Amino acid sequence: MSLVLKKIQHIGIPVTDLEKSEAFYQSLGFENVMGSTFEHPEGKGKVAMMKSGEIIIEIYQFPEVVLPEIANRKDGHVDHIAFDVENIDQTFETLKAGGYEIFEEAPVFLPFWKNGCKYFNIKGPDGERLEFNQVL
Repeated sequence: MSLVLKKIQHIGIPVTDLEKSEAFYQSLGFENVMGSTFEHPEGKGKVAMMKSGEIIIEIYQFPEVVLPEIANRKDGHVDHIAFDVENIDQTFETLKAGGYEIFEEAPVFLPFWKNGCKYFNIKGPDGERLEFNQVL
């Protein structure tokens, strides 16, 4: 099996106050290059992609009902590492055939970026999530 990973696409960090976190990352030189909402079983969440040079940090806020769970985490808040790939469907099939534990049944489309993106996640040996992402 051979995957073609181009670079880390982004690092996702759940936050309790998106606006406060956006201001913090802007103070470090990041720029909000994309903001959107996403569906969650408990309601709508909010997301911002913060970029500085080639570094992208995804900060996202779950619906209010989920926030206490995030605020009370005892370990770190980095949620996943995302890899940029050229062909999301081929990558999905390669990892599926390799027996990796994939969270999604198929690559998921999100209306992020200009033309959207597709992603899926696999589970690492210690429960970490690794996302494979193609910006369309």
